[in-house]
Amino acid sequence: MPTLHVLSHSPFGDERLASCLRLLGADDALLLTGDAVYALREGSDAHRQLQAAGLQERLFALDEDLQARALSSALAKAVDYQAFVALSLHYDKVNSWL
Repeated sequence: MPTLHVLSHSPFGDERLASCLRLLGADDALLLTGDAVYALREGSDAHRQLQAAGLQERLFALDEDLQARALSSALAKAVDYQAFVALSLHYDKVNSWL
């Protein structure tokens, strides 16, 4: 069952990102929100983990949070809130990593 995983916590404070990446299925997607967008900072261990995960078209980041942190990334597709809702409806389940 395809799942949209939503991470909002900084990847530098705990192991949520690594745990999430281990559990991602072939049809699952990952949406980074809040401080989780810091995982897209080039050169970081979190960025390397995302690259190694091979998510291609299944990695998203909330554009508002990217802008608030002056980040951009070619690795993740930036989405607005409307697209966030559309993603939530597209996937069978949404799993928020609290």
